[in-house]
Amino acid sequence: MIWNEDMMKKRKMIALDIDGTLTNAKKEITPATLKKLIEIQELGHIVVIASGRPVCGIRSIAELLRLDEFGGYMLAFNGAKVINYKTGEVVYQALLENKIGKELYDYACRMDAGLVTYENDTAITGTRTDAYMEMEARLNYMELRYLENFKDYLTFPLNKCLMTAEDEKAARIEQELKRRYQNQANVFRSEPFFVEIMPKDVDKAASLGKLLEILGMDVEDLIACGDGYNDLTMIRFAGVGVAMANAQQIVKEAADYVTLSNEEDGLVPVIDRFILGNRPV
Repeated sequence: MIWNEDMMKKRKMIALDIDGTLTNAKKEITPATLKKLIEIQELGHIVVIASGRPVCGIRSIAELLRLDEFGGYMLAFNGAKVINYKTGEVVYQALLENKIGKELYDYACRMDAGLVTYENDTAITGTRTDAYMEMEARLNYMELRYLENFKDYLTFPLNKCLMTAEDEKAARIEQELKRRYQNQANVFRSEPFFVEIMPKDVDKAASLGKLLEILGMDVEDLIACGDGYNDLTMIRFAGVGVAMANAQQIVKEAADYVTLSNEEDGLVPVIDRFILGNRPV
């Protein structure tokens, strides 16, 4: 399709969290949702997968959505890396200082917590492995690799570190790391047992803002859909912020629109209403 100026003004971007939003409890995209997302891409609209997952944990979904064919985008690591899936180009990237990764390793050892970071399609750790690390690796189709020389190995670019612990300990770790790195990193829990350490001022909203700027689109053109705490920034930022019915209560309160759950093809009415213009009477 060749887009003229009038058509470009109608072009929309829809940013989708994966777990609890795009996929159901079986981690599957249902046929009705998939059909609708292919339909809007055929009309020239842009699909962005916006996830805390590493790149390899998004790849199979990107393939299913045919982002390589339509020129969609992957926003990985909660926004620390944005990739044009058609060309493979990294259009935006933010990094943690390597010294922070090394300090986090020492802290994890003192706290008897887990620490993981990511190198290409491998999750690497120097701490004892736990069920949470194994879950992270399994969910993202990654090898989990233990390195005795973990600190010395951290010479490659770091998009994100992930600390793992039981719920109460993870809550304490989150608060301690927030205080310690308030001027250097973004620290938050994505799950009760996952503490994410990200580059400073990086989240889904900030990275979507960069992508809109690159594509010459306005924030009013953005529909952002999610269910979790790490979706809050993009839901508040977007022209239309959408919470799933299964979302955390704070996410629903922040949203402009609450749709059906991820088990009920909740994205379908969102697309119909805010992209295709098929508003119910």
